[in-house]
Amino acid sequence: MHEAKTKLSQLVERAEAGEDIVIARNGKPVARLVPVASGNSLAAVHGALRGRVHFAEDFDELPDDIAEAFGAR
Repeated sequence: MHEAKTKLSQLVERAEAGEDIVIARNGKPVARLVPVASGNSLAAVHGALRGRVHFAEDFDELPDDIAEAFGAR
Protein backbone atom coordinates (compact mmCIF):
# COMPACT_ATOMS: atom_id res chain seq x y z
CA MET A 1 0.00 0.00 0.00
CA HIS A 2 2.82 2.40 0.92
CA GLU A 3 4.54 1.77 -2.41
CA ALA A 4 1.27 2.45 -4.28
CA LYS A 5 0.94 5.80 -2.46
CA THR A 6 4.46 6.88 -3.33
CA LYS A 7 4.29 5.70 -6.95
CA LEU A 8 0.67 6.58 -7.77
CA SER A 9 1.57 8.71 -10.81
CA GLN A 10 3.64 5.90 -12.29
CA LEU A 11 0.93 3.34 -11.59
CA VAL A 12 -1.69 5.52 -13.27
CA GLU A 13 0.54 5.88 -16.34
CA ARG A 14 0.90 2.10 -16.49
CA ALA A 15 -2.86 1.67 -16.21
CA GLU A 16 -3.39 4.24 -18.99
CA ALA A 17 -1.09 2.12 -21.13
CA GLY A 18 -3.43 -0.84 -20.61
CA GLU A 19 -1.88 -2.63 -17.65
CA ASP A 20 -4.07 -4.04 -14.88
CA ILE A 21 -2.50 -3.04 -11.54
CA VAL A 22 -3.41 -4.90 -8.33
CA ILE A 23 -2.78 -3.09 -5.03
CA ALA A 24 -2.27 -5.21 -1.93
CA ARG A 25 -2.30 -4.56 1.80
CA ASN A 26 -0.31 -6.99 3.95
CA GLY A 27 0.07 -9.29 0.96
CA LYS A 28 -3.68 -9.47 0.22
CA PRO A 29 -5.12 -7.89 -2.94
CA VAL A 30 -7.50 -5.06 -1.97
CA ALA A 31 -7.86 -2.88 -5.07
CA ARG A 32 -7.34 -2.90 -8.81
CA LEU A 33 -6.24 0.04 -10.97
CA VAL A 34 -7.41 -0.41 -14.56
CA PRO A 35 -7.68 1.89 -17.59
CA VAL A 36 -11.06 3.54 -18.13
CA ALA A 37 -12.63 2.59 -21.44
CA SER A 38 -13.33 5.62 -23.57
CA GLY A 39 -17.07 5.68 -24.19
CA ASN A 40 -17.14 8.97 -26.07
CA SER A 41 -15.79 7.76 -29.39
CA LEU A 42 -17.88 6.40 -32.21
CA ALA A 43 -15.52 3.43 -32.43
CA ALA A 44 -16.63 2.34 -28.95
CA VAL A 45 -20.23 1.83 -30.13
CA HIS A 46 -19.75 1.05 -33.83
CA GLY A 47 -21.42 -2.25 -34.54
CA ALA A 48 -22.75 -2.69 -31.00
CA LEU A 49 -26.23 -3.60 -32.29
CA ARG A 50 -25.08 -5.66 -35.28
CA GLY A 51 -27.46 -8.56 -35.80
CA ARG A 52 -30.00 -7.14 -33.33
CA VAL A 53 -31.65 -4.46 -35.49
CA HIS A 54 -33.56 -5.43 -38.61
CA PHE A 55 -35.23 -3.22 -41.22
CA ALA A 56 -38.25 -4.19 -43.29
CA GLU A 57 -37.61 -4.70 -47.02
CA ASP A 58 -39.77 -1.66 -47.82
CA PHE A 59 -38.22 0.55 -45.11
CA ASP A 60 -37.14 3.31 -47.50
CA GLU A 61 -40.37 3.35 -49.55
CA LEU A 62 -42.79 6.13 -48.63
CA PRO A 63 -46.46 5.11 -48.86
CA ASP A 64 -48.43 7.19 -51.40
CA ASP A 65 -50.90 8.63 -48.86
CA ILE A 66 -48.10 9.89 -46.62
CA ALA A 67 -46.12 11.26 -49.56
CA GLU A 68 -49.20 13.17 -50.72
CA ALA A 69 -49.80 14.54 -47.21
CA PHE A 70 -46.29 15.98 -47.22
CA GLY A 71 -46.59 17.24 -50.81
CA ALA A 72 -43.90 14.89 -52.03
CA ARG A 73 -46.07 13.56 -54.88
